[in-house]
Amino acid sequence: MGTEGENVRVIAGRYRLEARIGRGGMGVVWRATDQLLSRQVAVKELPLDDSLSADEALQQRDRTLREARAVAQLHHPHIIVVHDVVEEAERPYIVMELIDGGSLAERISADGPVDAREAARIGIALLGALRRAHDAGILHRDLKPANVLMEAGTDRVVLTDFGIAQVAGATTLTESGSFVGSPEYTAPERMSGARTGPESDLWSLGALLCTVLSGESPFRRDSLGGILHAVVMDEIRPPAQAAPLLPVVRGLLERDPDRRLDAVEAERLLRAFRQTGRTPRPAPPGYSATQRDVPKRRPVPPDAAPPVPAGMTATAVPERTAKRSPRGLLVAALVAAMAGAGVSAAALLMHDGRDGSGGGNGGRTPSTSASPAPGASASASASVSGQASPATPHPTVTVTRERTPTASERTAPSGYRTVHDPDGYALAVPDGFTRDPQGERIFYMSPGQTFRIGIKVSDPVVGGPLVVMRNADADGPSTNPGYHDGTVTPTTHAGRSAALWEFTWEGFSKAEGPRHTYDLCWEERGRMYDVWVSAPVGRMTEAKKYFDVAVGTFTAA
Repeated sequence: MGTEGENVRVIAGRYRLEARIGRGGMGVVWRATDQLLSRQVAVKELPLDDSLSADEALQQRDRTLREARAVAQLHHPHIIVVHDVVEEAERPYIVMELIDGGSLAERISADGPVDAREAARIGIALLGALRRAHDAGILHRDLKPANVLMEAGTDRVVLTDFGIAQVAGATTLTESGSFVGSPEYTAPERMSGARTGPESDLWSLGALLCTVLSGESPFRRDSLGGILHAVVMDEIRPPAQAAPLLPVVRGLLERDPDRRLDAVEAERLLRAFRQTGRTPRPAPPGYSATQRDVPKRRPVPPDAAPPVPAGMTATAVPERTAKRSPRGLLVAALVAAMAGAGVSAAALLMHDGRDGSGGGNGGRTPSTSASPAPGASASASASVSGQASPATPHPTVTVTRERTPTASERTAPSGYRTVHDPDGYALAVPDGFTRDPQGERIFYMSPGQTFRIGIKVSDPVVGGPLVVMRNADADGPSTNPGYHDGTVTPTTHAGRSAALWEFTWEGFSKAEGPRHTYDLCWEERGRMYDVWVSAPVGRMTEAKKYFDVAVGTFTAA
């Protein structure tokens, strides 16, 4: 609980710190008032390390500000909104949206574990948040229940505390000789210092799902050494409560990051469970996220190279096969955690996140598909993957051929242009809109993201578009803050059965304001297409025109 009147002060001439609402290893969180915009916000006051030299302290401050500004560019309903990054007396502060509600850790402590359906909902939300961050080149690196907020009243899931996030290409705390994070939720490859990538965040999600289902991490032990051994060496035994989601949990807690379940597949399995009550088997190894979004191709026998027609080119790419033994990982993990960092590193490792650091705020084989560049109007791509023997590099063959645009692709209205998306479809979007991939969803955004045209391509679902839209409507309150007035209407599109979903919601932040969405879903050529337009409520007429043009000019591959 916060203490009113404690150390009340104004920073950056604008933000009045009024009550402390959380404290943790990554700083103090304050309830504050933005005096310029007259709104309540949360302000994270980041700590200063007195053991650092002046130059080291400056580098740390610059890195923190750089990473916070990168996180501020992320826009997703399940990622905390960062409003501002400021300095006061050479100390960095991060200004965020204020989430009324406690953390997921506090919820579990107060109410106990959740059922599998609720765990799947939480997992889907966090996978969406992670995919958005990963697409922007940002790793969270400290995913745990204490860093997940549950908004009171809506139960919206919000990922927060990117305080030790890593931006691609940036020097990090780990690289400077200290380990930062929560060992019960840290991937084995990251403990050893071997690598850190999106797969490491997915391991953390697997451990988190076990915790929300059973009340305790499967890697909790009485000592730091015991935790390290459990993560790197011990047999992984998911709790009995994880049985309904076992394919997801086991896939995420795969020690080999190259074989770990990827985010797209994990989300597909969790959504299938929420729709049917059963979790299907994951796609077989070697079938990548990109390939799952297009019709399956027959694999090429390992002892035969696929034929390449005349006039086409083929390129072979070897696959990396180097591995580290579990014992080597454990030794490296212990060295990385202890050597050179001493007591301070051990103390960081022992920090388990139960101190409310979130405050009140809240492998797969790499893809072998190839895609044409955006706007490449006269090219199409296909890929064929062979199953390699242990001693043979895994070949990737890329085939390119010319094609002629259809009539509908050539008739973009005045003020629009036809885009040929790498995902294998074309449509007309207004001039000035730019492409913004967000996982399996592709957006074309207006300047300032006032208007958002979204496209998703997926496998067909039993029950067709109407079932998909009705399920989306049912999940609306958890995926769109302030969701209301949702309607799903059976309709047709180009002679095919379709479903139209309309709804209003409150936007990702108060500054953004209420928005309205038009969303059409249909099946065509063995795929399911979902096209939508989102815009401020006051500009629905313009948004409807964009929507009609996008749907009317849409051409499947």
